[in-house]
Amino acid sequence: MSKLRQIDDDQLVQRFFDHDYRDRGVIKWQGFYLSDHTAALKKQAKQEAKKYPARAQQSLEDMSQSLSEAFANGQTVSIQLNNRDLNGDFLPDLVGKVIGYEDDMVYLAGHDGVGLMDMRNVERG
Repeated sequence: MSKLRQIDDDQLVQRFFDHDYRDRGVIKWQGFYLSDHTAALKKQAKQEAKKYPARAQQSLEDMSQSLSEAFANGQTVSIQLNNRDLNGDFLPDLVGKVIGYEDDMVYLAGHDGVGLMDMRNVERG
């Protein structure tokens, strides 16, 4: 390739960038989200924004009484645990029927065993 041809090419390229090229800036680096993705992100943000207020700390006797009555009558219970998330907020209640118990562990349908010492409040119904 001749030196004259290379100079013409360089000038053509420089002219293109000076007058014709429109840089889109950061837009070209942004990802594109599908509607399914944005819907899932909104649902996740809404779920994370929910707050679960603290209910009164019940005594072990009161919680045991409520759990045994729910077990005997096949009722559903809602258990608030003492556990909190990283922000210090209470986690969602464990809801289900009491299907059994052993020592200080209570078993709800659809959940792992829960220790009585981990419970804060038990509501029947």
